[in-house]
Amino acid sequence: MPLVSNEMLDPASAAETELAMVHAGISDYYTAKIRKFGATPFGVDWTCQPTQELRFVQLLKMCDVASPFSLNDLGCGYGALVSYLDQYHPACSVDYLGIDLSPAMLRQARRLWPNRANVSFAQGSVSPRLADYSVASGIFNVQQDQPREVWERFVAATLGRLHASSRRGFAVNFISSELVRRKGVYAVEPAQWSRYCAGEFDATTEVIDGYGLREFTLIVRRAI
Repeated sequence: MPLVSNEMLDPASAAETELAMVHAGISDYYTAKIRKFGATPFGVDWTCQPTQELRFVQLLKMCDVASPFSLNDLGCGYGALVSYLDQYHPACSVDYLGIDLSPAMLRQARRLWPNRANVSFAQGSVSPRLADYSVASGIFNVQQDQPREVWERFVAATLGRLHASSRRGFAVNFISSELVRRKGVYAVEPAQWSRYCAGEFDATTEVIDGYGLREFTLIVRRAI
C-alpha cells in the first residue's frame, strides 16, 4: 500500500502524481517495443516506414522549411524524424531536439546520431527549451488501461507544454474515433481538441485528414 494516496495530496500534487503514473506507463510500453524490435517503425509502434513518413509530412506542414528553424520533437523515439529531414529537406537548416520518456529509446537515438551538429536528445515529458516549432507523432494513441478521463488530462497537460515551448506553433496527431474504436487505443473526434486549443491558447487551429490513414493531424499556430 502506498504511504500517501492521491486523496491525501493537494489537488496540484495529486495531478502531478497522476501524470507521473501515466508517463511511467508510456515509458514502459515503448521501452518494451524498442527492446523487441530495435530502431525500426515497429520499435515505435508503427506498421511500416511509408506510413511513419506520411505522418511526418503532415506534421511538418506546421513549419516553414524554406528558412532555418528550431524544432522540438516530443516522443522522438529513436529519432526517425532526423533521417526524414535529411532525406526530404536536406537544404533546410534545422536545430533539432528530440525528447522522449524512455531511456532505451534515447540510447538508440544517440547511437544513430552521435556528435551530430544541431541534433540533440533529452529525457523527459517536456522540452527543456523554447523552439520555433514542436511536433509529436503518436504520443496520444496508446491509452492502454488508463481511464479516458485520466488520459485526457494527460493530453491536455501535454498540449499545454507543447504550446509553452513553441514560439510559432505545434502539430500533433490523433486516431480518429470516426474510423477506429478499439480497446486500449485513444481515438477522438477532431473538433474536441481543435476547439480546446483554439480557446485555451487563443490560437489558430487547422485539422488535416484524408491522407489515407485512420487519423488526423492537428496544427496549432500562435496568434500573431
